[in-house]
Amino acid sequence: MPKPDLTVGSPCWIDLLTSDPQKSQEFYAALFGWTYEAGDQEKYGGYITASKDQKMVAGIMNNDGSSGSPDVWTTYLRVDDIDAATKAAAEHGGQVYLEPMEVPEQGKMAMFGDTGGAAIGIWEFGGHTGYQLAAEDGAPAWHELFTRDFAPTVKFYEDVFGWDTAVVGDTDEFRYTTLGAGDDSKAGIMDASSFLPEGAPASWHVYFAVANADATIEKTVALGGSVIQPAEDTPFGRNAALKDSTGAEFWITQEIPQG
Repeated sequence: MPKPDLTVGSPCWIDLLTSDPQKSQEFYAALFGWTYEAGDQEKYGGYITASKDQKMVAGIMNNDGSSGSPDVWTTYLRVDDIDAATKAAAEHGGQVYLEPMEVPEQGKMAMFGDTGGAAIGIWEFGGHTGYQLAAEDGAPAWHELFTRDFAPTVKFYEDVFGWDTAVVGDTDEFRYTTLGAGDDSKAGIMDASSFLPEGAPASWHVYFAVANADATIEKTVALGGSVIQPAEDTPFGRNAALKDSTGAEFWITQEIPQG
């Protein structure tokens, strides 16, 4: 199977901040067949790497409550110069949450909020060069930003990350722009101003590919998760929004045969 196309500016990694790493590992092992390897405690703070079919797909780290963040999945975009990207983010209306830091032998990371307030991670490759499996059962398949501040947010990603964007929809009912076009698109930005609940922040969402969305939903509930949005057929697949066993939101997508 082909290696994911993790070009500069595109999503390259995801990780889960969880209040119960053991419980989360058990949940995703049962749901997606993930296996795990724990990093050196002193070097990496016990960061856990998840793999599917012996290929890295995600990270898991402990949420000790000090950040004030709920349990959440984070998308990381690839950059080739993390200091320049962080400076550009601040200059274009972003807010730096975590200054660039080196992860020994692996690369460099930083975290900031975009102009609409959504948290996004960035990663400069070192020994760690992103997830090794994508758009396959149990692996990340899509990354989508819900924002109330649509036009300025699209411009932020164009200016800071050099996104070449394509308009998929431009009506009040469906306003959507992608990084790249058609089958080559790698992420999407949706105008969520009409449906985001009061007080809900702009946020990135991770979609995982599944062979059967309805069976995955049933299994999620059996494993202690819950349903946010039931499965629905869309032009882009049969999709649903779920919560895992500690409350972190994730989405699933099942490819629908054409014709």
